[in-house]
Amino acid sequence: MKKTASLFSVPYLLWLLLFVVAPVLMLLYQSFFDISGNFTLDNYGTFFSSWTYLRMSFNSVLYAAIITIVTLLISYPTAYLLTRLKHKQLWLMLVILPTWINLLLKAYAFMGIFGQQGGINAFLGFFGIAPMQILFTDFSFIFVASYIELPFMILPIFNVLDDLDPNLINASYDLGANRWDTFRRVVFPLSMNGVRSGVQSVFIPSLSLFMLTRLIGGNRVITLGTAIEQHFLTTQNWGMGSTIGVVLILAMLLIMWATRERRER
Repeated sequence: MKKTASLFSVPYLLWLLLFVVAPVLMLLYQSFFDISGNFTLDNYGTFFSSWTYLRMSFNSVLYAAIITIVTLLISYPTAYLLTRLKHKQLWLMLVILPTWINLLLKAYAFMGIFGQQGGINAFLGFFGIAPMQILFTDFSFIFVASYIELPFMILPIFNVLDDLDPNLINASYDLGANRWDTFRRVVFPLSMNGVRSGVQSVFIPSLSLFMLTRLIGGNRVITLGTAIEQHFLTTQNWGMGSTIGVVLILAMLLIMWATRERRER
C-alpha cells in the first residue's frame, strides 16, 4: 500500500520540482546578474535604496490590503448568507462560475463598462450627468480587482461556516447570548481559519497584479508587478526583474507566516 502511494506521489513531486522549485531557483540565480550578465549584488542594493522601488512596494502592499479588506467585507456576509439558503451549493457554483472566464476577457468587458461611452456613463446620461472619467482610476482598478478576487475569499469562508456545528450556536442562545454576541464570540472566532485562507488567497495574488494595472488602471496604478513586466519585456533587465520577483516571494512567505493558524498552548 505504501509503495502504491509513493508511486502516485511521483507525478506531483515532479510537477512541484519542475514548475515551483525550479522557477524559484532560476529567479533567485538570475537576480545576482546585471543587464550585461555580470555577477553583482547591486540589484538588491538598488531596490532597497531607490525611492521609486520603495514607493512601488508601498503601493503594492496598500492596494493589496485595500482589495483584501473590500473583498472580506463583501465575502463574509455573502458566505454567511449562502450557508442559510436552501440550494446553497447551486448558489455557490454561481459565485464560482465567473472564475471560469478568462481574466483578459473580464478586463476588456470592464473597460467597455467603465469607458466614456460605456454602460455606466450611458446610465448617468439619463440624469443629465456628463460623462465621467471612471476608467483608468484607482476606483476602477480596486473595483475590478475586488470583483475578480471575490470567489477566492468567499469559498474558504463558506466552507468553514458550513461545517460549523449548529449545536454551538444553539448553546450560545441557551446561555442567554443574543445574535450579535453569538456571532462575535462563537461564529467569527470559529471561522477565522477560513478568513485566514481567504486573506492569503486574495492578498498574495494582489501584490503582483500587472495586467489590470495596465488595462484598468491605465498605468496610473504602479505596483511591483508592473515593474517586473517592464524589466522583463521592455528594458530587458532580467536581473532587476528577478530581484523584484524574489522580494515579492519573500513578502508572500511573510504574509503566509503572519496569517498562519496559531495553536493555543
